[in-house]
Amino acid sequence: MRLIIAGLLIMCVSLALTQEKTQDQKDAEKRAEEAAQKSAADSAANSGWGHTLIASLNLSQVSFQDWAQGGTNSLSYVTRLRGESTDKAGEILWINSYKFAFGQTRLGGEGLRKTDDEIHAEALLIYKMGMYINPYVAATFRSQFAKGYVYDDTGHGTATSKFFDPAYLTQSVGMAYKPVEEVTTRLGVALREILTSEFPLYADDPATLELETTKIEGGFESVTDVRWEFAENMLFTSRLELFAPFKTLDRIIVRSDNIIAAKVNDYIATSLSLQLLNDVNVSPRTQVKEMISLGITYTLL
Repeated sequence: MRLIIAGLLIMCVSLALTQEKTQDQKDAEKRAEEAAQKSAADSAANSGWGHTLIASLNLSQVSFQDWAQGGTNSLSYVTRLRGESTDKAGEILWINSYKFAFGQTRLGGEGLRKTDDEIHAEALLIYKMGMYINPYVAATFRSQFAKGYVYDDTGHGTATSKFFDPAYLTQSVGMAYKPVEEVTTRLGVALREILTSEFPLYADDPATLELETTKIEGGFESVTDVRWEFAENMLFTSRLELFAPFKTLDRIIVRSDNIIAAKVNDYIATSLSLQLLNDVNVSPRTQVKEMISLGITYTLL
């Protein structure tokens, strides 16, 4: 009889432990399912296209009337449109960025003169392998909207460029590296095309007798982007582009764009920009453009 009772007690305890284990397993499975659902929701939220589009307009006007100390009336404006479209789909990161700028100034009775003119678009595709270094392919286009002039001491202007003349198209493939969140750099091989028509200076090879209007050359490309929000309302962005042709590795083409922007409020912003261009094929000296602006900024997307 005692053996029977002992056996029943053992069976009851085993059954209770089995039920408890089964319940723990159910709880664990439920938690795993909830975690999987949350991960899927987060992935869905972070995937798909995301867009940003910012427009700005800067105006400056000076007028004199019966001003004894003298001066010249002036009126200037610069309008910009900057945007980015990003798609995150699994291991693929696709970034399309574009920037358009145009500005003119009128000084006294000399008529309008161009002060800013840029068309820049880039498509960048990165395959994320879960490491700091990832392969990429990229295509970049750069040109301008209107004719550009160089003025002599008498005020006479000589045209030196126009829309799609020159136009720069670069295709590259290589490896991208992101050491910190604020910095992205990439290094690869590239094919650079320069297209001209009326102004072949940018594509012509002075070593040949023939006048070339198109130039295609391969080389090494390096592009480094910095986006650093060093204060609550202040942002520093920088882009350094290097291109070294295979035939003339010692003649590196350097382009640097640097901007410090500060938001006064949701609609007013000020910025300081510095642009450097060193291309001995166009000019033996480093070209420099500096601009300080204050104007209206509006986020469209």
